[in-house]
Formats: sequence, C-alpha cells, structure tokens
Amino acid sequence: MLCATVHSVQGDANVRSMTTLSDLARLIERHWFVHGRETPIPGLLITRAEEPTGIIRSVYRPSFCLVVQGAKMSMLGPTPYHYAEGQCLLASVDLPVTSRIVRASAGAPYLALSLAIEPVTVAELVAEQVSVPGSAAAFNALATSDHDPALRDPLRRLFDLLDHPADQAVLAPLIRHEIVWRLLGGALGPALRQMGLVDTHAARIGRATAHIRDHFAETLRVADLAALAGMSVPGFHRHFKAVTTMTPVQFQKQVRLQEARRRLIAAEEVARVGFAIGYESLSQFSRDYRRLFGAPPGRDAAALRAQLVPEPVLP
Repeated sequence: MLCATVHSVQGDANVRSMTTLSDLARLIERHWFVHGRETPIPGLLITRAEEPTGIIRSVYRPSFCLVVQGAKMSMLGPTPYHYAEGQCLLASVDLPVTSRIVRASAGAPYLALSLAIEPVTVAELVAEQVSVPGSAAAFNALATSDHDPALRDPLRRLFDLLDHPADQAVLAPLIRHEIVWRLLGGALGPALRQMGLVDTHAARIGRATAHIRDHFAETLRVADLAALAGMSVPGFHRHFKAVTTMTPVQFQKQVRLQEARRRLIAAEEVARVGFAIGYESLSQFSRDYRRLFGAPPGRDAAALRAQLVPEPVLP
C-alpha cells in the first residue's frame, strides 16, 4: 500500500522534527556553491541572493517553496503574497508571477528551496487520506502559510541524497511522497488537494496551463484547451482567468517570452529565438519582449549575462 510506504518513510507523525531551519540553511549554502540553482535531483531547486532584487517575471510550475532565511514577495495579478523565514508558498498550477526578494544581505543572504509537485503524486496520496479536512475551502492558485516543522527532516534527507547519487533513484521518490503527504495534512492541504482531484476547476485549468507550457510554440486553439479541461469555451475562459488572472492567449505569450529570455541569456541569436518560440514576425517579438521586460531582446539579454543572474522559473 502506498500509504504504508509513506508512513514507513516518515515515521511517527507526532515525533518532533530534529532538523532546524539553520540546518537547512547550511545545506542550501553548501549545495549552492556546488550545484548552483539546479540540483541533480529533478525539480529540487535552491536560491541564494545577497541583496534584494528588482522585479523578477517568471512562470511558476506546480511547486512548494520554503524560505529558510530572508524574505520574498510574489504577486499574482494585483494580489501580493509575502513569505519570509519559516514560511512557504504553494503554486497549485502553472502561473505567471512577478516577484521580488525583499530581504537579503551578504551577512544574511536570502536562502530558499523549491520542489516541483506532480499532480499524479497528489492524486495518489489524496486517495489514501481517511478524512479530507477543509475540502470545501475556496481555491487559491497561490497560497502561503507557516511551515510545518515535520517537513524539515524529509527535506534534510532529500538534500542528503545529493551526496549519495546511487541512492537517489530509489529514495528520492519516497521522500517526495512524504513531503507531499505532510503538505496535504497542513494549512496548504486544501489548495494542494484540489490539484489532485480530477474534476475540480483547479485540476482542469492545471491541465490546460501545463499543455500551454509544454506546447508554447504551437498555435493556440482555445476550443481545444476547453475540450482538454472538459468545459465549454465561455466557462473555460472564465475559470482560466479566475485562476491565472490572464486569458489563455496572454498566458501563452508570457510562457513564450520567458522561454525566449532563457534562451537569449544562453547567447542564442535573437531572430532564431523569436521563430523558435512561435513568432512569425520578429518586429512583433521585439515589441512584445520590450513591453514585458522593459528593453529589446538583445540589450536585455546582454545586461543579464553581464550580471550572471538568470531569471528563475520557480519560486
């Protein structure tokens, strides 16, 4: 049984975590200087910054973020979400977000980790739950809360696997299940749970946003997306904008331009990037890019390469 496996990994739920935020901070510091942002464990990312940042535009994937030092603010549309040391953020679907690291210094850098969450994992664990507290709560695509101290031990064990690559394939999936199980039982559970329930509006819109993310360069057909979500076209438009604050076309443009920026930072040629992400007109690509990022593609990418600080994709 899946539940039995999770319980065997996590142990007694009433045992107080022995891992501290300071322990996690030391792990993030160490592995940042070894691996950088992307660790060898898929979906496990770390962030370190020694000063506050300007606006960062990104598309968050379904993920869980824990800040262990410093503070950050993310905005979905006009709504701000503040989270600082000991607090976490959950993104339940792919979302276009603007954010800023608001507290960081050389002596106390901003330190955070984020872990991608697969809807199929949530669905498996929701099926194992005996009770579903708070299932009627309103859905929020972004949600924040204080972290559950019980998350610290499995997060430490996940970081420990970075020193034991041969164990990752077997143990990392078990620990990831444990982390999701803990999240389901906490304050973020209602928002996370809706990601794993097939017939919720959150899950349906999540399928559509994931499809746009994976096929961003293709021509967008709203009727096809509505069919994928199992909704009428008018209903799909309404629910899509309620969750993401954007229309499907606006969302696709955000995903395309974020991908363009990633490629340009890697020194790809502007014209090639524009065509690769689905634009037929380079002048339109440049106009849209400048409107979003405040500078033409070539100039913006050169400035970012000079800073050696690529835009992050996850919280």
